[in-house]
Amino acid sequence: MFQIHQFPCLNDNYGFLAHDSVSGETAAVDTPDAQKYLAEAAARGWTITQIWNTHWHPDHAGGNLAIKEATGCTITGPAGEEAKIPGIDRAVKTGDVVSLGGLAAHVIDVPGHTLGHVAYHLAGEATAFVGDAVFALGCGRVFEGNPDMMWASLSRLKNLPPETALYCAHEYTASNAKFAVTVDPGNEALAAYVNEITDKRSRNEWTVPTQLARELKTNPFLRADDPGLQAAMGHPGDPVATFAEIRGRKDRF
Repeated sequence: MFQIHQFPCLNDNYGFLAHDSVSGETAAVDTPDAQKYLAEAAARGWTITQIWNTHWHPDHAGGNLAIKEATGCTITGPAGEEAKIPGIDRAVKTGDVVSLGGLAAHVIDVPGHTLGHVAYHLAGEATAFVGDAVFALGCGRVFEGNPDMMWASLSRLKNLPPETALYCAHEYTASNAKFAVTVDPGNEALAAYVNEITDKRSRNEWTVPTQLARELKTNPFLRADDPGLQAAMGHPGDPVATFAEIRGRKDRF
């Protein structure tokens, strides 16, 4: 009943089309490249009926108006960025539910990368579209928020069921892996993950989606509450300061 079609676009973005085969509805999750989205949907015989924006950045909302003009779709986006989302019809925040046919996506506020960033969690499908809030072995740069805000957002995502598949918006995993081992060198699960990533990327295979359970064991940004990592970063007992230290080191890496 539920299908996700994933495809590369722009330099390192992924596009996602979420499709409910019962109703025939299709949601474009973010819109980095309008023509690519329209072509990918047409190739499957799908019509885009909705757009779900995670945040306002142009490589996530830049194709909104062209897709809306071509399809008449409805655009849903974060309430905290309503003025910045082209063509928005519905502004949503934590507690709101977005429907795709008979499927329900619960909205989660995850600000930090931008002030209004949201994620869409389809609990029944063990799926979350997380935009730039979290990546495989990484997280988004804290452009508009602060470390407290970003850590709170990541903590919300950490509390999702561990089997949740995280559909993040960029193929950044190889560079994230190179950094992760510099702050968490004794993590055996991370070492195994890095080897797998290196192998996949050598064959130009995707590393997205990733599973939350694996990220909880390996992603240093999600592990800022781990006592060993806190001590290594010089901030025992302080997850926010540990997160800020890791994020700062990644920004300079």
